[in-house]
Amino acid sequence: MRNLGRSHGLARLLLVMLLALLPAACATLPDELPPARLGIAQPPAHDGPLAEAERQLYARLGATKSGFHLLDANGEGLRWRLALIDSARHSLDLQYYVWWNDESGMLLMQHVVAAADRGVKVRLILDDLTTILEDEEHPKLRDASFALVNSNPNIDIRLFNAWHRRGMAGRAVEMLERMERLNHRMHNKLLVADNRAAIIGGRNLGNEYFGLSEKFNFLDLDVLTIGPAARQASAVFDMFWNSDWVVPEQDLGIEVSPEALATLEEELRRGLAAAPEVADLPVDPVVWDRELATMVATMQGGASVVHSDAPDPGELSHHMPQAIREMIGSANEEVLIVNAYVIPDRAFVDELAGLTARGVRVRMLTNSLASHDVPAVNSHYKQWRGPLVDAGVDLHEVRHDAAVQRRLADTPPVAAGFMGLHIKAIVVDRTRVFIGSMNLDPRSESLNSEMGIIVYGPQLAGGVAELFESYMAPENAWQVERGEGGRLHWRSGDTVLAEQPARNAWQRVEDMVFMAFPEELY
Repeated sequence: MRNLGRSHGLARLLLVMLLALLPAACATLPDELPPARLGIAQPPAHDGPLAEAERQLYARLGATKSGFHLLDANGEGLRWRLALIDSARHSLDLQYYVWWNDESGMLLMQHVVAAADRGVKVRLILDDLTTILEDEEHPKLRDASFALVNSNPNIDIRLFNAWHRRGMAGRAVEMLERMERLNHRMHNKLLVADNRAAIIGGRNLGNEYFGLSEKFNFLDLDVLTIGPAARQASAVFDMFWNSDWVVPEQDLGIEVSPEALATLEEELRRGLAAAPEVADLPVDPVVWDRELATMVATMQGGASVVHSDAPDPGELSHHMPQAIREMIGSANEEVLIVNAYVIPDRAFVDELAGLTARGVRVRMLTNSLASHDVPAVNSHYKQWRGPLVDAGVDLHEVRHDAAVQRRLADTPPVAAGFMGLHIKAIVVDRTRVFIGSMNLDPRSESLNSEMGIIVYGPQLAGGVAELFESYMAPENAWQVERGEGGRLHWRSGDTVLAEQPARNAWQRVEDMVFMAFPEELY
């Protein structure tokens, strides 16, 4: 077993994470809160491994380009987050929709608190919706946990669109009172270290995003960037940090008794040390200089623009849909779309039909019913299969038993029961690529805030295109086609299905039931 250490900061963190199993305090926010203290990202650090990495890239790529490294394997997505956190010397900014209190979530938070204990200034924005969600695999980070983590003088936590009533019963009442406001959530996923390096993409923080869930794991995609793109990402973080949509954690009025923690430390230490999911990962911070040097030497260069919806006073301004549609509409030869949750509208389907009519090849990969973690989305997507195929789209749906699962989705020793798709990315003409958080559905278009990066670089875009083509191969996906009599069928190699693939009969029942609910809920 690994020894998790006995430093004051680490001990406090371990206890904090176990607090997620305790009842939350029932504080109530006042209707009017004082304005949060303004803050901006620290200037790029002049020292440390990330500063040295950017100097090496500057010498190779020049001042206007950033370096990019794809994180397609879930295990690498987790390891490189740990690497950036451990390599930070001055600042860490993290903005996430979900941070689960499972093995990967605890490991990441442990490294974040260790960074704060060595003097790194940490800012954290979390969406407040998931602080009330819990199941056996996903214990939530409760208010008491936030209060204790935030007690570190180098950590500052803010919650997006926070609940005014913190107890469960009060939240139910508030949902009825403030549904229009509370339905807007922050779906961004961003980590910035020392204002030199950033990770942007589709992954939330939890086991299924890093290949550590035995039930199912996602096929997902992030990009790690070093250079000017990191400063673009910092500007997005600051925009949210200083908006009236976020509430400082200390304004929640949560009180926690330190005396209640003493008996929990040993139990949690034993649990984490014995967890096979993280046995091959560093529990304490380590030096990543060798790995950084190897990666920097192979990073692909490109110019970039980080796009984001804006948290304007009192409302969210949705800029992402226009940015995505402009990018797709600019295609001359080819568009590759990989998106987990697709519920298009007639205008979008017509735009794709216009592209194929002028000779642009359009290929799309999304979830099948069998691979879905949210079958309700499939209930509203399925009516668009036919129109997409008729528009000339080469449509594919991920297999729940895809061959790529063992190589990219699962992180040994874990072997999940099935694989789902969580990627949100687009490649146009193999010269530019979008990687981000935005699904192609009504919630992403008009309710949630979303973000992502467009990289202008044929090497990176070409590499992503080749990756996506492999995901659409028969061993990984079904191709949706018109068969005899005009009926849709699903083809994978020599196998042809006359109805949509499903893991079991219950999925088909769910698929029918959820058709009765509005698509905007999902």
